Amino acid sequence: MWQTFSFACGWSNFDGFNERVTETMIQLDLTERERTILAVLIDHYVRTAEPVGSRVIATRYDLGVSPATVRNTLSDLEEKGLIEQPHTSAGRIPTETGYRLYVDKLLKSERLSSPEREKIKRALSIDYGAIEDILEQTSRVLAQLTSQLGVTITPKFDQAVLNKIDLVQLTDTRVMVIVAVRSGIVRTILIEVDSNIETERLRQTADVLNEKLSGLSLGEIRRTIVERLRAEGRGDPQVLKLFMEQHEHMLSESSGEELHTEGTINILSQKEFQNPEKLREFLTLLEERRSLIDLLKIKTFANDITVTIGTEANIEGMKGCSAVTRSYQAGQIRGTVGVIGPTRMEYAKLMSLVDYTAKVL
Repeated sequence: MWQTFSFACGWSNFDGFNERVTETMIQLDLTERERTILAVLIDHYVRTAEPVGSRVIATRYDLGVSPATVRNTLSDLEEKGLIEQPHTSAGRIPTETGYRLYVDKLLKSERLSSPEREKIKRALSIDYGAIEDILEQTSRVLAQLTSQLGVTITPKFDQAVLNKIDLVQLTDTRVMVIVAVRSGIVRTILIEVDSNIETERLRQTADVLNEKLSGLSLGEIRRTIVERLRAEGRGDPQVLKLFMEQHEHMLSESSGEELHTEGTINILSQKEFQNPEKLREFLTLLEERRSLIDLLKIKTFANDITVTIGTEANIEGMKGCSAVTRSYQAGQIRGTVGVIGPTRMEYAKLMSLVDYTAKVL
């Protein structure tokens, strides 16, 4: 006998995790027996990747009902569109509608283990410097812990507020511009100058830039920097001119969102992707990064976990896949983290991992 399972509606509150967002709340009248058997079937299928028959449910789970009763209940669930029979002689598997009801109504919260929490904290506590490096590491950690595809989106920086600009002379003709925003993110850019600039002159130039620009959003700076610096007589005119001419590059080097993915090999090893056509569709999806960025952005809301199942994404390559995502925020900057994998995934575990990772970020 396998262990007895109990199921409850919704998530329990823990560690500040109070709610989640899903795509379509399924409204179906199910008996308690139907809910329990549906949850058992999905849980078993997620672990085994094999269609589930009535005898398996009746004999391996302590539900107190006969195989005949389970069989009748499965027929009712199939009529309601929650499960289907892939082959005449096989057991049943969940439909997208079944997964949706499972996520919305039957899932129990799952607390992360201390080692899992520590691994996430340790991996993301290293000072990587550039935000791109941090997000690449985040994708990598999610892929390792979930055995799915870890994804992150580099945020747009328009709303980031400038904290400070530093200028460092590297060579006679090269100056490093260090841009720090209030969220703690630091970006470095190299600019070419015609000749060496005295240290004091460079410091004065940085002071001018900070006086004129500090406290403004990067978006506002890009729109008004020429007006703010045009008549400025202090500092090095060559550097100030470069700022006015190259501000789009200096202050928005990563203004367009960038998708970071790790763990493609995890997807290739999943049973669902042994089908060459399905694998081709998924790999094509990874190449169409704009579609994925739009999916992850649009369907993720502040401080909530979002679960997008299969065709809810309206993207061909997502059929048979699910995405679990959450927004993260660093100061005024907001981006997205998450995982993508087959619909046959451990939703409770993945939702907890994604939620905790976003909070650590």
